[in-house]
Amino acid sequence: MRAVDRNNEVPSALKMLSGFDDDIARDCTRTINRLRSVLAQIYPSLERVFAGSTLTRTPVLGLLIHYKGPQGPKRAGYHRVLDRMVKHTRKDPTALVNTIFAALKAQTATVLGSDATELVIPQLAANIKALKDQRGTITEQVESMLDDFPLYEVLISMPEAGIKTATQILLTIGDGSDFDSAGHLAAYTGIAPVTRRSGSSIRGSTTNENVQEENATMPR
Repeated sequence: MRAVDRNNEVPSALKMLSGFDDDIARDCTRTINRLRSVLAQIYPSLERVFAGSTLTRTPVLGLLIHYKGPQGPKRAGYHRVLDRMVKHTRKDPTALVNTIFAALKAQTATVLGSDATELVIPQLAANIKALKDQRGTITEQVESMLDDFPLYEVLISMPEAGIKTATQILLTIGDGSDFDSAGHLAAYTGIAPVTRRSGSSIRGSTTNENVQEENATMPR
């Protein structure tokens, strides 16, 4: 196993890409929150349909971009929207489309500013999609750089240790030569139980004091 030169270009590039991904993740979160806020103002029932990660699914973002907000699907009609969703998703979108049109039908009042939001919504959705694509590109670049790193295959195979975690660990420990055994490394990274002694009792627990928990800024 070769040693990692901590002063070479790869660790520096990994650190830069990781920081860039953090920035993009924050931008993406702000844009998602803004889109939710706009939807909640004009179509709260529709915003509830897009709860959780549903809003950021590629087919849903594509629908908001193409139809430019809630009025677009209503004008296009159920069957056209369903046909489009079928072409742009692997899963059967019928249940989601049914829920979308039920939410659109449930709201009969027109909120002031609805026309303006038809311009804002597709732009926000397009920005989210672009940011997600950027993060996907960064992930591919990081994976390519990590392929030749010592310990990468070992780390990536461990539970809860994805690309982001593996990158952080490798930037911290280098080639792992400072650790006497795999057990010591696992305990340091917090991805395996460690034994703690208190008086005459022994109990197993998991520690992650030395490596911060992933904040979902890069796919795990």
